Amino acid sequence: MRTLSLAFALAVLVAVAPAQNSTTTQSLKEAFKSDFLIGAALNWRQFSEKDERALPIIKSEFNSISPENQLKWQLIHPQPDKYDFANGDRYVAFGEKYGMVVIGHTLVWHRQTPAWVFDDGKGNPVDRETLLKRLRDHIYTVVGRYKGKIKGWDVVNEALNEDGTMRQSQWLKIIGEDYLAKAFQFAHEADPQAELYYNDYALENEPKRNGAVRLIQKLKAQGVPINAIGLQGHNNLRWPSVKQQEDTIKAFAKLGIKINITELDVDVLPHVDEDKGPATKLTDELNPFASGLPALTADEQAKKFAELFAVYLKYRDVIDRVTFWGVTDGDTWLNNWPVRGRTNYPLLFDREGKQKAAYSAIINLATTSKN
Repeated sequence: MRTLSLAFALAVLVAVAPAQNSTTTQSLKEAFKSDFLIGAALNWRQFSEKDERALPIIKSEFNSISPENQLKWQLIHPQPDKYDFANGDRYVAFGEKYGMVVIGHTLVWHRQTPAWVFDDGKGNPVDRETLLKRLRDHIYTVVGRYKGKIKGWDVVNEALNEDGTMRQSQWLKIIGEDYLAKAFQFAHEADPQAELYYNDYALENEPKRNGAVRLIQKLKAQGVPINAIGLQGHNNLRWPSVKQQEDTIKAFAKLGIKINITELDVDVLPHVDEDKGPATKLTDELNPFASGLPALTADEQAKKFAELFAVYLKYRDVIDRVTFWGVTDGDTWLNNWPVRGRTNYPLLFDREGKQKAAYSAIINLATTSKN
């Protein structure tokens, strides 16, 4: 692993003190071209080229794309005998048109999976063999359709609880723990050349990280073809610490797999518990920046992004890709989660598509690391 002094990098950041909405001529993909891919998650308006504000940013800044929702089971396979590939095809065609590395997200998840998948048609859970067949047919059909076009797939998403134990999803309850191995097996059979990933959030917290390490060790011992782990990177101004981020990357690098940062953003709003969020009333206290992001908070966010990227650069030999979960602040899922209607600012481009302080901070960091 090549090293980059975190203390030096952050000292440079403080000295540079990026201005909000400053403009630089070097793009993200150019700045990090010798380090890792730089990606963005796209919504259907973006990969359909209807979003005129986001399109030039996507084309100039990113060399990899992920779909926010369009390849999830709920949208691409809504009924037992119906697949809807229209937007999936548009997404892949967009990546091909602009020469981008195309990522698939996600094949197996406890959310956004239609109820029929687990139902026998009479209101009862299906048996193991039936669900395995449905899983195999779905993966063969979806992965097979994009064979040779999608470089890598998030095969299983969020299979762990916060304490590192297995999430009691319908997949686990009906099939058993080997549903993960089966999903990877089916994906590999459908496209032997595709990279296959396990993706999860908050793995920077030690209990969950340890659970993921055990899970991957078990999968590898079984000969499961897993190429990388996705660290979602849904961060905030106080979390994770540099030590948590470093410890997490080192733990997975020791397993002999690559690391992807898959859903990166830095939340600037007050924390709300996910379980309570949807029922929480929107208040000024929970939505303090409805009129705009204060410069002080923008600079604080810039320092957090630079802190994270300093770690990514330090471990660039084991990190293949860094993907932001969205293009501009106006697109982010965090405007509505976990409390609907909030005004969040977790990305590098503001609602007008202008570069924020955080953008300049990480560009400056990339430039410094090359000197």
